[in-house]
Amino acid sequence: MNETRRVHSIARKISNSWTLRAFGMLIALNLALTAIACAGLIYYYESTAMNGEWDSPLERSFRWEPFGEVQTLSEAAYLFQTPDEEWHAVEIAPILSVVLPCTLALGAFELLMLICESRRARRKARKLLKPLDKIAREMEAVSRLQADSAHYEDRLRDLEAAIDSISPTRPDAQLRTGVQELSGLESAINGLLLRMHESYRQQAQFVSDASHELRTPIAVIQGYAHMLSRWGKDDAQVLEESISAIQSESDYMKKLVEELLFLARGEIGRNPFEPRQLSLTALIQEVCEESAMIDPDHEWVFHSGEEVSITADSAMLKQCARVLCENAQKYTPKGGQITLAVCEDADCARFSVQDEGIGIRQGDIIHIFDRFYRSDPARGRNNGGSGLGLAIAKWIVDRHDGYFEVLSREEIGTRFTVLLPKKQTV
Repeated sequence: MNETRRVHSIARKISNSWTLRAFGMLIALNLALTAIACAGLIYYYESTAMNGEWDSPLERSFRWEPFGEVQTLSEAAYLFQTPDEEWHAVEIAPILSVVLPCTLALGAFELLMLICESRRARRKARKLLKPLDKIAREMEAVSRLQADSAHYEDRLRDLEAAIDSISPTRPDAQLRTGVQELSGLESAINGLLLRMHESYRQQAQFVSDASHELRTPIAVIQGYAHMLSRWGKDDAQVLEESISAIQSESDYMKKLVEELLFLARGEIGRNPFEPRQLSLTALIQEVCEESAMIDPDHEWVFHSGEEVSITADSAMLKQCARVLCENAQKYTPKGGQITLAVCEDADCARFSVQDEGIGIRQGDIIHIFDRFYRSDPARGRNNGGSGLGLAIAKWIVDRHDGYFEVLSREEIGTRFTVLLPKKQTV
C-alpha cells in the first residue's frame, strides 16, 4: 500500500470512530434536552393550574390506552390533581407539536455540524499521520535492508570467489557467478576483460613487430661493420658501400624510433597538443608546395574554394598531411598526379589527398591504420615505409575529434579524406 492510501485509510478509521462517539453523545444530549423540555412544559401547566403556587407532592398519572384500537402517543394525556382535589388533564399532542420540531431542527443542525467536523477531523488526522507514516516507511526499509543484508553478503562472497578464479593469462577467461542478479555486472566485467586482452594482444603484437623492424637494420649495420673490419680498410669500394648502407640503416632506425616514441607518448597523453585558430587552406597548400619541391617525379595539384579556417594543432595537422602525401608518392607511378583539396560544410572542414596509384584491396582497407601493416606485401621497408605512418595520422585525427573517409579502387587510385570539427575541444 502506498503512502496516500495508507494514510487515508488510517485517517478514515480514526474519523469514523470519532464520528460514532460524537453521534452517540449527541443522541444522549438530545434525549436529555427533550426530557427537560417536556418537564418544563408540565411544570408550566401545573403551576398555571395552581395559580403560580406549585406544590411538588401532587398525585399524577398518565393516561394512554393502546389496547383495542391502535392509538398513538399524541392521543395520550398527562393527569394531575390539585390540592382542591380537582383533576386536570394535559394533552400530549400540543407538547409534541412544540418539542418535536425543535428536536428535529436541532438534530438536522447537529448532523450538518457532525459531517463538517468529521471531514475536518479526517484532514487533521492525515496531517498528523504523515510524519508517523514516513517514520514507519523508513523503519520498513531498514527492516528490509537488515533482512536482505545476509543475502547481499552471500552474493558478494560469490562474486569475490568468481573474480579470484579468473586467470589473467587465459584469453577466454570470463566471469561466471550463476547469480541472476549479477548478470549485468558479469557482462560489464567480461566486456572489460575482452578489451584488456585485446589491448594486451595489440601491445604484444606491437612489440613483436617493432623488434622485427629493428632487427633488420641492426643486422645490416652489423654485417657491414664486419665487412669493414675484414676488407674495408684497404678496399675503397667496400668502404664507400658500407658507409652508405650504415648511414641509410641508421636514418631508418632513427625515423622508426621517433615514430614509435610518438605513438608511445600519445598513448600516455605526453604529446604536446596546442590547438589554435589557423587557415587549413594555407597549411595544406604549403604541404603541397613542399612535396612538389621534394618530389619532382609526380605532378602535384592543389584545389581550394573559399578560405577554410579551423581550430587545430598546426604541427600535428601538417604531420598528418605529410604522411598522406608520402603514402601517395610511394604508391603512385612516376608521372602520375597527386591532388590535394580543401573544402568545408556547415559542421566540419575537410582536406583530401588523392593519388593515381595501385589502390587498396577492399579487404585491406579496415587494416590500413594498424601499426606495421602494409597493404602490398611485395613492398618491403625500403620502398614501403615503416608501416607506422597511417597509425600516426589516425592518432592525430582522433586527437582532433575527427575521422577518415577512404575511397580506393585497385589500379585506379586512392583518396584519403580527413574530416575535422571547426571548433576543437581541448
